[in-house]
Amino acid sequence: MADLSKSTVLVTGAGGRTGQIVYKKLKERSDQYIARGLVRTEESKEKMGGADDVYVGDIRNFDSIVPAIEGIDALIILTSAVPKMKPGFDPTKGGRPEFYFEDGAYPEQVDWIGQKNQIDAAKAAGVKQIVLVGSMGGTNPNHPLNSLGNGNILIWKRKAEQYLADSGIPYTIIRAGGLQDKEGGLRELLIGKDDELLQLETRTIPRADVAEVSIQALQFEEAKKKAFDLASKPEGTGTPTKDFKALFSQITSRF
Repeated sequence: MADLSKSTVLVTGAGGRTGQIVYKKLKERSDQYIARGLVRTEESKEKMGGADDVYVGDIRNFDSIVPAIEGIDALIILTSAVPKMKPGFDPTKGGRPEFYFEDGAYPEQVDWIGQKNQIDAAKAAGVKQIVLVGSMGGTNPNHPLNSLGNGNILIWKRKAEQYLADSGIPYTIIRAGGLQDKEGGLRELLIGKDDELLQLETRTIPRADVAEVSIQALQFEEAKKKAFDLASKPEGTGTPTKDFKALFSQITSRF
């Protein structure tokens, strides 16, 4: 018999730095969750320990992700196109490095088509909630991130977010600030909308805190059908956020 008290949650992009943290946190809460991960390659699966609950599939290919999504209750989307630096950049000479996307791995294919495939597959499978982790900066079409590799990454991410908001599936859209590889649970988290947090001095957040908010969003009605920006105060200022229900209650914006 399936354990009806537990929620089966799939995290896609589970091989990425934030995705790995979400997957690990879900595994640690095995009293509440049955964790699944989706990675793109067998190599990524092996790096994560090769467990049976880690599926291999390509989000750009709808059929390849269906097995991972069948039978889940919730989906946490952490897939993203990743620009690569062109070789030959010498930081000692000043100037800026140039970036490119590999063929087939542009934001349009990964952040739009790939996320659309996940949303469509989740809808077909009757998934009850989707948490989508994106980036701040999407209100500004001229944001510098859009020029990286001519990818328009924030524009395509925003399009996928709108598609999710229009899908009819209960959703939580988290637009994170600059991601840091630092310990989580030590900072006061800040919530905003429409990129207003970008006016602050602190526009960053540890990946571990983004991972925690992604999982907490599954637990509270206050997080559903909402979109918000997320950053944190510097460690040592403010009070570390522990009450996530109160945090989500601050949000009124649906997109």
